[in-house]
Amino acid sequence: MSVVEIYMVIGFLLAAYSVVANDSIQTLGTFLASNAQRPWWVLWMFAGSIMLAVIFYSWFVNDGDPAYGLLDKFPEPIGGISWLHAIPPLALLILTRLGVPVSTTFLVLTVFAVTGGETSNIAKMLTKSALGYVVAFVAAIGLFALVFKRASEYFHRTKGDTIPTYWVVLQWASTGFLWSMWLIQDLANIFVYLPRQLSVSWLVFGIITLLAMQGYIFYRFGGAIQKIVTSKTDTTDIRAATIIDFIYGLVLLVFKFMLPWVSPDLNIPMSTTWVFLGVLAGREFALSFYLSDTSTRGTVSKVMSDALKALSGLVVSVVLAFGLPWLYNLMVL
Repeated sequence: MSVVEIYMVIGFLLAAYSVVANDSIQTLGTFLASNAQRPWWVLWMFAGSIMLAVIFYSWFVNDGDPAYGLLDKFPEPIGGISWLHAIPPLALLILTRLGVPVSTTFLVLTVFAVTGGETSNIAKMLTKSALGYVVAFVAAIGLFALVFKRASEYFHRTKGDTIPTYWVVLQWASTGFLWSMWLIQDLANIFVYLPRQLSVSWLVFGIITLLAMQGYIFYRFGGAIQKIVTSKTDTTDIRAATIIDFIYGLVLLVFKFMLPWVSPDLNIPMSTTWVFLGVLAGREFALSFYLSDTSTRGTVSKVMSDALKALSGLVVSVVLAFGLPWLYNLMVL
């Protein structure tokens, strides 16, 4: 195995764990929170089967590309993968331990944009991600205030009561939908370390690694990032979790399959973290308007705290993206 391949494997392993630990919990967090009474391996098998289907489909349809074409604008780095590409997922591991909801898209892909000579991709990702936050925020406020208002009031009032079985079916269905949409968006952040067209051996390596990482995270029931989810109003209620997952997945569906029709330049990875925070923020504001035991001031504090954490991750991403290549060139000279 060459030095470049060793760095490819190291980078992929770090990215697989850090992205799964950070971003996938923002996707599956409400699912874990509302199914905490179930064995972890049952939840893992459910999520793992969907992940296998999503990866295999793209690999077959897109000639060995498991990332749904989102890496087309990210050529492999000149000279191949090096140690500097392994730093961002390592930083993500540290930030995840601190419970910071960092955007893995920015933290991982900005370095590849710079080393691949495609710095314009950073602005495109930022634009698409900011738009995603706004759309998710507005959609959540509108849907919860106009459509789900009475339902949310009822959920809040009957919290702790026995929930009908059909809600379990609805929630697992919405989770499967959301999980598949997230994978389509964020697999690029992991597979960017491997060849753009994967051989069978690389594909098997990637799948086994992701399943193992996912299993460990499910065994720990989410870890530090899970606190972002459980701190929000009634997210442990399976009925509220179902609605959150549906809105989140719907926004991701629009941005992956419909937005590129408007502009081909927007067929580029985006921050699912920002969309996730936008959904939760919009929902919290909607709930604060009509639930007597929630306050707008407290809601603003929660939303601002999450937003500042996300922005801090963006700052770290930009510093690493431009600082690491500069440091690398300085060491070479």
